[in-house]
Amino acid sequence: MALVLNEDQALIKDTAREFCASRAPVSQLRKLRDERDPLGYDPETWKQMAELGWAGIVISEAHGGTAFGWMALGSVLEEQGRQLTASPLFATAVLGGSAIMLAGSEAQQAELLSQIAAGELTLALALEESPLHSPFGSALAAEKQGEEWVLRGSKQFVLDGHSADRLVVVARTSGSAGDREGLSLFLVPGDAKGVTRTRTIMVDSRNAAHVEFDAVTVGADSLLGKVDQGADVLEPLLDRARVCMAAEMLGTMDEAFERTLAYLRERKQFGVVIGSFQALKHRAADMFTEIELARSTVLDALSALDEDREDVPMLAALAKAKVGEALHTVSLEALQMHGGVGMTDEFDIGLFLKRARVQEQAFGGRAFQRERYATLAGF
Repeated sequence: MALVLNEDQALIKDTAREFCASRAPVSQLRKLRDERDPLGYDPETWKQMAELGWAGIVISEAHGGTAFGWMALGSVLEEQGRQLTASPLFATAVLGGSAIMLAGSEAQQAELLSQIAAGELTLALALEESPLHSPFGSALAAEKQGEEWVLRGSKQFVLDGHSADRLVVVARTSGSAGDREGLSLFLVPGDAKGVTRTRTIMVDSRNAAHVEFDAVTVGADSLLGKVDQGADVLEPLLDRARVCMAAEMLGTMDEAFERTLAYLRERKQFGVVIGSFQALKHRAADMFTEIELARSTVLDALSALDEDREDVPMLAALAKAKVGEALHTVSLEALQMHGGVGMTDEFDIGLFLKRARVQEQAFGGRAFQRERYATLAGF
């Protein structure tokens, strides 16, 4: 169990912190938001990230990656969360890349993983069909016609789905919505005939989309894994997503806390800085404690992914639940300690609160994760 970074991982984290602060800071997100940028991220910045090796950080060297592992990727995502960085790294490397690594054939892996590692291919996972996270809730139908498959239905909250080159679509090939069995995964070109993508303007300015599939025809080679057995791929994929989202949330929370401390040291009331008030000191201490407890769960979960331990599902649920609880508290406290100005768009702290609320619900909120943890623990 590694709860500290090794030398290589620490170097990657330091590089990511410097890069995100200088090349992809909160101000870049504001600019993309205010200009209603159609892509939602800066392609040149994404190219530079790929050149740093981030897109292929968990991909094997045989497929063009660096194979530094999940602890290293989590460190990068933490720094992106710190700056609310807009990039397709999470959707491509964590979601799409995992689907191909877990279920892709040798031919699919040989063709696609090297493109992902080079930053030449972006992916998105089309899973959700309702406001609440439901891993097996897909009703989008995939019907086999000869040697082809025809997809009909819709997906929502598809992270980076409006711009992704290809979509990993969770479809139902048998059974009913909610059944674990009967799910299959398909690779669908983002510009395929019958695919309509509508960008969703999120409250936190994160890139997401609503995607319609109107009799979309794909070949047999688009199938990822085995027919009706997509849940066997989806479960470990979502565990990776939850752990990596928790790492990103850790960065968001840590930065919100540091910005709040800086504000407490400079804001004056009654002729003294408010950081000298004992009540605020106690609240700040509680925030620090929650962040450090959350950090340990994230590091343990990332370590479990690298070691391919059996307790990954439980740790994924634990990390997402604990970080979600801590982030909810810290983001609220940060806003309250800033006072009324924290609600204005002029101050960045409000952006952190908005991002926190979206992060909390992505891939299952606290209630979902607690229930999953209890189920896995046998309760």
